[in-house]
Amino acid sequence: MNVYDQAHDLARAIRESGEFKEFDRIRKEAEQDNDVTQMLAEFHQLQIQLQTAQMTGNTPDQDMMSRMQSLGTMLATKPLAARYMQAEAAFTIMMNDVFGIIGEAVGLQQ
Repeated sequence: MNVYDQAHDLARAIRESGEFKEFDRIRKEAEQDNDVTQMLAEFHQLQIQLQTAQMTGNTPDQDMMSRMQSLGTMLATKPLAARYMQAEAAFTIMMNDVFGIIGEAVGLQQ
């Protein structure tokens, strides 16, 4: 069994999954809306900053938290953005599950 061949098979299976297809379809649709694209980019940037602060043991500042909450609320009111976030979450859950399965198989996760 060649690991690289199996990895390509896994990549193919991911691309063919319903979660990826739905996320990819909505992502392409969202890219056509500049307002949604900008808001999503800012939201993702704030998520990264928040995660970085948490991983380094720092408390995220209140301005960042307020901006993220406000942006999240605005995104939820835009149907395309809300669908994007739901599809992204479903795809992310699937990918986390795949990483977890691989991690368990090689003893990296308990």
